Amino acid sequence: MVEPEFDENGNHLVTVIHLDSSLCPAHLIGIYGAEFIPYDLKYTDPLSAFSALYVNKFSDYHAHQLVF
Repeated sequence: MVEPEFDENGNHLVTVIHLDSSLCPAHLIGIYGAEFIPYDLKYTDPLSAFSALYVNKFSDYHAHQLVF
């Protein structure tokens, strides 16, 4: 499970990740609880819409190697 990191004032910690340092994409699943997911949720919104995300370790072989 991953979740956003905050500083002592409650602001998101933000940094730039260079493309050459990215290993591979990850399949993230939002933890939505008992609420319904909005119908108009776009694929670009989950990082800000959910407070925590699961990493799907079974999406492909390489993701499994990186997570575990």
